[in-house]
Amino acid sequence: MSALPDWAQLTADLRLDLLLKLVMAVVLGGAVGLEREIAGKPAGLRTNILICVGAALITDISIEIVRGADGARLGDPARLAAQIVSGIGFIGAGTIMQARGTVTGLTSAATIWVVAAIGIAIGAGKYIEAAGAGVLVTIVLAGLGTLEHRLRRARRVLSCTIRARPGFPQDELEQLLAASGIRIIGQRMFDHAEDRVFELKLAGPARQFEVVTDKLLMNAGIFGVHVD
Repeated sequence: MSALPDWAQLTADLRLDLLLKLVMAVVLGGAVGLEREIAGKPAGLRTNILICVGAALITDISIEIVRGADGARLGDPARLAAQIVSGIGFIGAGTIMQARGTVTGLTSAATIWVVAAIGIAIGAGKYIEAAGAGVLVTIVLAGLGTLEHRLRRARRVLSCTIRARPGFPQDELEQLLAASGIRIIGQRMFDHAEDRVFELKLAGPARQFEVVTDKLLMNAGIFGVHVD
């Protein structure tokens, strides 16, 4: 009768534990990436899976290479894994740059960063922590998107100071603001030899205040804009 296989030795030889980690990284990274893919974001399904798998693999290797034959730790396993945190910043920065400076790239960059963190947790064998974080991130991305959209559409009232060339027409300024869905509900105007200053109380969708400054500054007659 043949001897039964030593499953503990077989698992160690074939690194089935690493296979489990990588499969879990595919599942959790894929869950986050699927939401990003459905939302049409630049960092989608494959990107998040690859980042999570890579982080898990590097973390596992960093733990193994400092482990001696007798199981004693011979070095700091965090040294190699720590480079993931800084290295993933390059990918995140590239995502923001592709968005040409708009805030739309920040969520994708943050998602990439947290997916890498999930991969590190998996590689370190912290399965419950990784699974919990994966579920929470997916819920945040999928569930809070609608709430964020509603908050951006909510109306806000802000104070704004605009410095323009002398004699800049008030009607032209109103048209520029109205093009972004913002209207003037209160105003004061001060004329000086070198400029005309408008102190305004503005009302409009919250998300429009994020872009109206750039639009105003594209006008050659406007020198500066400050929104409180």
